[in-house]
Amino acid sequence: MAQKVRATAKKVKDRWRAKEWYKIYAPDMFSKMLLGETPSETPEGVMDRMAEATVQDLTGDFSKMHIKIKFRVNSVVGLDANTTFAGHDLTSDYIRRLTRRKRTKTDAVVDVTTKDGWEIRVKPMAVSEQRIQASQETAIRHIMQETTKQVAAQATIGEFVRMLIMGELAKAVSDASKIVVPIKRIEIRRSEVTRAGKLPDPSEAPIVAPQEEAEPEPEQPAEAAAAPAPTAEAPAEAAPAAPEAEAPAEDKGPE
Repeated sequence: MAQKVRATAKKVKDRWRAKEWYKIYAPDMFSKMLLGETPSETPEGVMDRMAEATVQDLTGDFSKMHIKIKFRVNSVVGLDANTTFAGHDLTSDYIRRLTRRKRTKTDAVVDVTTKDGWEIRVKPMAVSEQRIQASQETAIRHIMQETTKQVAAQATIGEFVRMLIMGELAKAVSDASKIVVPIKRIEIRRSEVTRAGKLPDPSEAPIVAPQEEAEPEPEQPAEAAAAPAPTAEAPAEAAPAAPEAEAPAEDKGPE
């Protein structure tokens, strides 16, 4: 009996040792950043596994820490697992902060198709400044659906993902909804890829956080260089002290 227990324990231990650790990388649109590692006995076992990361981790933009992006493994090369975009989601605490009393939250579900054949289910959300009527909700929901479809039809998957997480799609929907009622905030709270299309071109520019575009820092060295200027004049003021020291020497001469 003891020999059987040892045999089964040995099999479990050997099975775990047979697993390899595969590194999961983000798509090219996020500069192939490392998302994490996962164990598996075979490369086939890694396929279709999901990985998740916040936009802050991917781009360094602290203002986008409430956006979570999901990736799905679609290919394995050696011990490297490549992924594609699978959808995104907003954190629950961020949504709760937006929806407060005396406000109306209008949700919509839109199935869109991008220019390169990606089918995505998008769920925008509108929060009004005060309570609105049911007819106004219907009008805003219709505007959200039509605007989202138009934007998606003119963009590739890489461009559409950029619009989703950088707020460009929400701004387009917000501008179109102002004709009905003032909107406090519009967010794309969730998206999900229902069918993958053509993979994006690796030569496309990766998604970069907006804060990296502003460059006010180079002006600081110029100010620092100008600061020592007053101190450089200090030795010049001390120079006239030498003639004052010679004046008593001339008076002592006649004595």
